[in-house]
Amino acid sequence: MDRYGLPPVEIEARSLQLVEGAIPACSGWTSEARDVVKRMVYAAGDLALAGLAHVHPDAVDAGLEAIRAGAPIVCDVRMVATGLRACANPVRVAVSTDFSTDATAAGITRAAAGMRQLASDLEGGLAVIGNAPTALLALLDMVDAGICQPALIIGVPVGFVAAAESKQELMKRATPFITVEGSRGGSPVAAAAMNALLLLAGSQPGQT
Repeated sequence: MDRYGLPPVEIEARSLQLVEGAIPACSGWTSEARDVVKRMVYAAGDLALAGLAHVHPDAVDAGLEAIRAGAPIVCDVRMVATGLRACANPVRVAVSTDFSTDATAAGITRAAAGMRQLASDLEGGLAVIGNAPTALLALLDMVDAGICQPALIIGVPVGFVAAAESKQELMKRATPFITVEGSRGGSPVAAAAMNALLLLAGSQPGQT
């Protein structure tokens, strides 16, 4: 601690300064979009993430509008929800024991079943997916079918099976999105992106 320990505020400031230098100058992102990406890179501890991030031109504005309107935040897993800052928006979790029976009956993952069951919250809501590619795939199927239209999809599921493919599919859609190419991502990255938007929105703490 004597050699490396720093106050939390200084740790964060130094880290974000280092990340800023890693974000491509030619990204075309607004300053707010850059803030979101910086938080994602910081959460991952991976500077390479900066070159893999994609932010739809309307993503930040759409996210901020939805947050300020009190739209629900739908997370794929509890780990993402736990990582969110306190906010006034209701928070829902797809992987829940409430939807286990539906998943078994349909022969799909709990994440996919949960997203289907939360379609009403996803209409105009914020989808934050950091763990389960099947949650993102199920959501995209619902969007394509006209079942729901989220205001923003933060889609950064991690892994080697269907994760990269699900994110490639996300980037083909017109829905505003924030994502990362390839197998990288994860719950901390998803939560960091959402938290960056909550900070930008000036969201006030409340009950979830």
